[in-house]
Amino acid sequence: MRTTDASDLGSPGELAGLLDRQAYLAGEGLATAAFLALRMGRPLLLEGAAGVGKTELARALAAVLDAPLIRLQCYEGLDGPQALYDWDFARQLLHLKAAEAGGAADPARLETEVYDRRFLIARPLLRAIETWPSVLLIDEVDRADVEFEAILLEVLSDFAISVPELGTIRAERPPVVVLTSNRTREVHDALKRRCLYHWLEHPSFDREVEILLRRLPACSETLARQVARAAGRLRGADLVKPPGIAETLDWTEALLTLGARDLDPALAAATLGALLKHREDHEAALGNGLFDDLRR
Repeated sequence: MRTTDASDLGSPGELAGLLDRQAYLAGEGLATAAFLALRMGRPLLLEGAAGVGKTELARALAAVLDAPLIRLQCYEGLDGPQALYDWDFARQLLHLKAAEAGGAADPARLETEVYDRRFLIARPLLRAIETWPSVLLIDEVDRADVEFEAILLEVLSDFAISVPELGTIRAERPPVVVLTSNRTREVHDALKRRCLYHWLEHPSFDREVEILLRRLPACSETLARQVARAAGRLRGADLVKPPGIAETLDWTEALLTLGARDLDPALAAATLGALLKHREDHEAALGNGLFDDLRR
């Protein structure tokens, strides 16, 4: 049974079971970290290589809680108006023109009217504060500038946003917050202290097979084991970008689309673009015999 309130969850194991129903297989450590974040009302910071399931956890939590997922995709140059709120200047101007055409002449009243809440555009952080229940995903926070972390720290400390023209907008109940980082740079300690933390590793061989079979029911166990074995070899090689579980799922889906029941080196080479996204990695994989003996 799905829940709409984190306080209904009794244990990490119960949460893991609910995530499993969303085809997300969480290990004990991750399930415990997510459970504590939900019950303690603390943001959860997930770090790890790209494609290990950080973003997918936020999606699965939103499904478990039957709540909308509000995503803030971070990037270099992201600033407050893009993440917090902005004023709809076009609508404000139309309102002023309409008021002038109607004979309104009180400047003070017009100024008050144009800074009404109906002209405020809620960006992801404000939307999450005003929406309960909701899951706020702050994705790839390491790609944003260090200065942006100060904004996040202020918002996540009080779950409130100050709008000078309107006052402080405060969450009646805080959203569930998941931050992800690929660790292209270190997240500041002040922000880390505000969060609970978990590092996601690439899945073990057996767990990856389990994930493939769970997420792609048409996949045979033989193909799943061969794909997981190949992915494990590639992660152990000196590649520009080793494949994560997201790429392994894409690769398996591509193989299934071609009607594959098992994997051989020729088929692996033909579908490599679904798994590896750098030319140098293609050359390394094909030149070093990493796909030999896949049918063991």
